[in-house]
Amino acid sequence: MDLSIYLQAIDLIDFDVQGVVHERRMGDVISSYTEESNFPDYEEANLAIIGVNESRNSVNNSGCETAPNHVRQYLYSLYSSTSKLKIVDLGNIIPGDTVDDTYFALNTIVSELLQLDIIPIIIGGSQDLTYANYLAYEKMGQIINITAIDSHFNLGNAEETFNSRSYLSKIILHQPNYLFNYTNIGYQTYFVDQAAISLMKNLFFDVYRLGEVRNDMFEVEPLVRNADLVSFDISAIRQSDAPANGNASPNGFNGEEACQIARYAGLSDKLTSIGFYELNPKFDTNGQTAHLVAQMIWYFIEGYSQRKGDFPHKQKDKYIKYTVAIEVDHEHEIIFYKSKNSGRWWMQVPLDNPMSQSKYERHFMVPCALSDYQLATKGEMPDRWWQVYQKLM
Repeated sequence: MDLSIYLQAIDLIDFDVQGVVHERRMGDVISSYTEESNFPDYEEANLAIIGVNESRNSVNNSGCETAPNHVRQYLYSLYSSTSKLKIVDLGNIIPGDTVDDTYFALNTIVSELLQLDIIPIIIGGSQDLTYANYLAYEKMGQIINITAIDSHFNLGNAEETFNSRSYLSKIILHQPNYLFNYTNIGYQTYFVDQAAISLMKNLFFDVYRLGEVRNDMFEVEPLVRNADLVSFDISAIRQSDAPANGNASPNGFNGEEACQIARYAGLSDKLTSIGFYELNPKFDTNGQTAHLVAQMIWYFIEGYSQRKGDFPHKQKDKYIKYTVAIEVDHEHEIIFYKSKNSGRWWMQVPLDNPMSQSKYERHFMVPCALSDYQLATKGEMPDRWWQVYQKLM
């Protein structure tokens, strides 16, 4: 497939911040689609960067479509931590006559990359582009989990005009539906209708308040490890660390925590696409936010380079198995697996219908933490296990 018809080249001169060529800089490591070079040979790549100059459906953040090149300016000047990976930059998607045209282009490109086992790194643009990213999995017939790092639930109402705040309702209502689970990390209660929180629980989706996850950032790792697709809204980062957003708030994750989450995403063997959205350069201060997003992408790449190949549903001999009986009703036992390689934990959720095993193969092994195992040994059912069990019943 000729992806170049949807993309425009970038000018590397714009990103040559230091003015010195160095073989270890990201700008020299990445094979980029530039005005001076041909479209990169991407088929053997590990990671592919895609800029999307689209914000027509943004809410209170018009101008975020110019973010991709601002992020590249800082990303290309960072030093690479690995020489093992092949990374390509496919340039920026040419905005369509309509927003749907842009969605189609992004959907087509991501679908092609996923089928080649290449991870797209999307630099938006507004967060409604998550919907186009999701549609690429529909083409593959793959049921997925979405994790959003966001200060809001972007749920919206079915009657609302589709925009960056209502993309989740569009995904939920889309048929056929390939969404197994949605997880929000870092919502701020004063931005969320209590009815929306109840609805999330009724749908057996996972939502975690900002204060809850900041108290123990290590608990974020299994949440991110369970995702196929991660959507990061820059407004989830506090305004002092990331001012470049029309919806920025005094509270949120700090820059170090945002980079930590990005690294967790890179480490996850399950994750196959990630997007960074809502950075608006016109609100930035000396490129502070663009520089932070560039570092987040750097941490994602660094995490990817250290993946362990942990898939307990395929090679259980590489894991230590623990069986815990829940003494409350004696009806359940939980099987835990701990990787001998990485030390990470999973819980196995039973499938009543063996025919469902192939359909949900990637979902009945639930990433968890040591704390979940310790909770089970005390006779308490971990919430993570129970949420998935109810979906598989």
